[in-house]
Amino acid sequence: MQTEEIRTLFSKYKEESLSGRYITHKHIAPLIEKLKSFTIVNQVGKSVLGNPIHSIEIGSGRKKILMWSQMHGNESTTTKAIFDLLNTLLSDNQDVVQVLDNCKLCIIPILNPDGAMAYTRVNANSVDLNRDAQDLSQPESLVLKEVFERFKPHFCYNLHGQRTIFSAGPVNKSATVSFLAPAQDKECSVTLTRKKAMEIIDVMNKRLQEIIPDQVGVYDDSFNINCVGDTFQSKNVPTILFEAGHYDRDYDREVTRELIYISYLTSICYISKNNVDGSAYKEYFNIPENEKCFLDIIIRNVKMGDDVVDVGIQYTEKLNTDSLEFVPVIVKVESLHAFYGHKEYDAKGSEVSGENGEELKVNYENVFVILNNEKILL
Repeated sequence: MQTEEIRTLFSKYKEESLSGRYITHKHIAPLIEKLKSFTIVNQVGKSVLGNPIHSIEIGSGRKKILMWSQMHGNESTTTKAIFDLLNTLLSDNQDVVQVLDNCKLCIIPILNPDGAMAYTRVNANSVDLNRDAQDLSQPESLVLKEVFERFKPHFCYNLHGQRTIFSAGPVNKSATVSFLAPAQDKECSVTLTRKKAMEIIDVMNKRLQEIIPDQVGVYDDSFNINCVGDTFQSKNVPTILFEAGHYDRDYDREVTRELIYISYLTSICYISKNNVDGSAYKEYFNIPENEKCFLDIIIRNVKMGDDVVDVGIQYTEKLNTDSLEFVPVIVKVESLHAFYGHKEYDAKGSEVSGENGEELKVNYENVFVILNNEKILL
């Protein structure tokens, strides 16, 4: 499929009932109920607090792909794109029909429903499930292990979201989508299993470069057997980490949602039509590694006493009942020449104060600042 055809499919089959960053089991439960008429839906377990965890199986092909989302409860963009993908897979598009003839997908849309409800990375026992692959101390970790062992996938998609701080290399380019072919051993050997994951990532990267040139990154491949991706890779199942990142002013991650959808469909079509043997892996190493070069806001050239400094601000995401608030918090007061802001102001040597005239300091939290007697909404 060509890029514009995939984008047209996204517009047609986007799941309009899901939007924003706060996505919980309550939001997807009606969608799962509807899918029971068209797919195989199983409750594969329960969370610490007894919330259901479901798997959705679709397709009849011999190539099996396991996908799981919201292992970290506050990383929801990939979940939205999963339901966009499912709507597409249930269509009569001929390319999609061919995919389902060749592939079988098993999808766990929210692995950590308690974390999703509380909008936290960890589960209800304050455990990071992506560091529990060996201890298997949590019910959610056991659910994923049991589905993995039953389904016996040929490929795994580990679906996450990343903060706004990441750049695609040491440049003024946000890492809007990032990937990783996790290490399989302490030596980070480029094994055949990793080469297969790298080959698929390269295909997705080439597609995304048509839309977001120079805004795709990869993560450091340091080995940690406690991470799920490293564990599954070590079992010789090609595993790909997806990270949904930041696009300009897209704090609800709706633009990124489309890019993740494009990545899903591009990669699944490629697996469907090709023998992924790892031979086309080398260009993976041309993708720049993520660096932490961004802040949400930088106010440059601020006069503070006898000094001129920059003020770096990062949003803290706070759950307020059923919606998120993005609260600006000052995290740096220093020279920030090595950083870029998603939004920047130039104070040009003037003083900047808080809304009530107070001095700006690290950990200061406010939605307004005063510059040249003008109130600026951060």
